[in-house]
Parts: sequence; C-alpha cells; structure tokens
Amino acid sequence: MDDHIAGPNPQTGTASSGSADQRHAFPTRNGQKFYSRRSFGALDLGTNNCRLLVARPAEDGFTVIDAFSRIVRLGEGLSTTGRLSDGAIERAIAALAICADKLRRRHVSLSRSVATEACRRAANGRYFVRRVREETGIALDIISPQEEARLAVLGCHILLEPGEGPALIFDIGGGSTELVLIEPGGEEPKILSWYSAPWGVVSLAEKEFNDLTTLEDRLATYERMRSRVAASFADFASTLPTIGYQPRLLGTSGTVTTLASVHLGLPSYDRSKIDGLVLPSEALRAVSTDLAHKSVAERAEVPCIGAERADLVVAGCAILEAIMDIWPAERIGIADRGIREGILRSMMAKERR
Repeated sequence: MDDHIAGPNPQTGTASSGSADQRHAFPTRNGQKFYSRRSFGALDLGTNNCRLLVARPAEDGFTVIDAFSRIVRLGEGLSTTGRLSDGAIERAIAALAICADKLRRRHVSLSRSVATEACRRAANGRYFVRRVREETGIALDIISPQEEARLAVLGCHILLEPGEGPALIFDIGGGSTELVLIEPGGEEPKILSWYSAPWGVVSLAEKEFNDLTTLEDRLATYERMRSRVAASFADFASTLPTIGYQPRLLGTSGTVTTLASVHLGLPSYDRSKIDGLVLPSEALRAVSTDLAHKSVAERAEVPCIGAERADLVVAGCAILEAIMDIWPAERIGIADRGIREGILRSMMAKERR
C-alpha cells in the first residue's frame, strides 16, 4: 500500500491534496527542501488491537508504504485475573511477528513500538515484553497514560475544525479512555489538562456485559455502563472550563470510526470516507442508541461491526455518550489516525532537527 497522509477537509471528510499538514513541511537546507529517505516504523499494541505503520517523510506530512492491523484482544480477561492470558499472549506475539517481518522487509532504520493499558495493568506485563523481544526482536515500550495522550493528540489534532477556545480530543481504547483538553495551534498543541479513565471497550464490556436476551436487560446494562463511565469522568469534568463558545470535539478510536461507518451505511470500512469526517453529535447518539437495542447476534450482522466487534461496540457507545455529556459539542470530528501517526511525526521532527 502507499497512502499519502495529508489533512482531510474537516467540513466534508474528503481528502485534500495539500491542506493543513503543510505546516509540517520539512525545512530548507541551502535554499532547498530536505527530506530523509529513511523509512520510519510506528507500532501501537493496545488492549484490543495491534497496529503498525511504516512511512517515509513527504513535503506535507509522510507517505505510508506499509501497514498492518489485527484485533488480538491482549487484555481479554485482564479485569478479572490481573494477568495477560496465555491465549492473548500467543495472539499478540503472532501479530507482532508479522510486524517484525514488515519492518525488516521495508528496511526500517528507525522505529518505536509502544504498549499501553493492558501491559501497564498486567502483573505479567514485563514478562510479556521480554518474550516479545526474545521471539520477534521488537522492543516494546510500556508508555504512561500521559505519553499515550500526547501521542494521540500529536497524531490527529490537525483534523480539528477551526474555532475559538480549547478543544477536547479523546481516544477510546480497549483498556482505558484518554481525554485531553488542548489549546490548538502550532506543530504540537499545548495540553491544558488530561485524564485517563480506567474504562475502555474491553474493560467496560467485561465489567458489565453478560449474555442478555431481553431488550429490557440490554438497555439496563447500557445505562449502567454510561453511569459507571460518567462517575469516572466526574472529577475531570468539574475542571473543564465554562464554555462561552462552540465547543470542538475530536475522537480517534475504533469506536468512532466504526460508528461513523454505520451512520454512513458503508458496506465495508473505507478509511478515505471516514478520516477527517465531521458528523452531528446527535447522529452518533442515534447510532449508539440503536446498537444498544440490538442483541450481539444482531450487531454482528451490521456491516463494519461483524463478529469481532459485536460484543464490544456498545461499551464504546456508552463511553462516547458520556464524553458528549461532559463536552456538549454539536459536531464530532472523526480521526482514523492517532498514536502511530503521533510516533511518526515525533521521530520525523527529530530527524529534521
């Protein structure tokens, strides 16, 4: 694959050929623009997904030359056992071996691989990291929630709609959700405050989910999910500024990209139609409510959800609604970019310097 990463038009969701990412253009040397010919790799191992990007610098951002994404459910069962299960470890290592092969074949000279909430919480997280290094050669860096939030912001803030005042960027993960209040502007926006909630789609679903057969039970479970997340957001919400302007909200995660796809009625996921899209908040609330009414089997029949996401997507809906409750934006930006892109931009900025 060969995808050029530039800033989509946030009004339409369509890709623009130059646009806002030109602010990341490489500086000049002796009057000529200088670009590294090196390939860079960025790997994000989350609680639910393993994702890789390999890219080269370009004038207005970077060009993706290879990518990989697989649902591995590394955090499956973690909320009850406190450990990464043997099955989850094997699934993750199998995916990481593919990533290691891609990094070698693409002759990547500089890469960074990060692990997030599952490895932070698991009693055997360090053991897992050692096994990964021994079996694949990949050195995973277990990053802090603050670093996770910073990288997510760096990777997607370019998609924020123009406007006044602070904006809220959120990343609904598998094991946690990061909320970041930023002051937009510049190559890396100023982070005013941030919060990492202990609920992601996997951890929340495992806490509240059971095999519900009646609509009444499903809706009661959904309300418990929303209440649990709202309680965890309460202290952070109390610190948010009084809004005297139109609040801006941007989400980066499988939850928002999936819900946007469902809203558009896409037969299969299409990044070009999702990354940079801006939707009315009420549209995403409507999709969330509809999915909360459905059984797991019914959700599995919805295009862009399928069997892999059917038991987790409603937990993501509950988290999203709780976010919209504390930051009542009329529109939500959708980003199919985040930590990996943040890693790439950070490495390339150092290369330029």
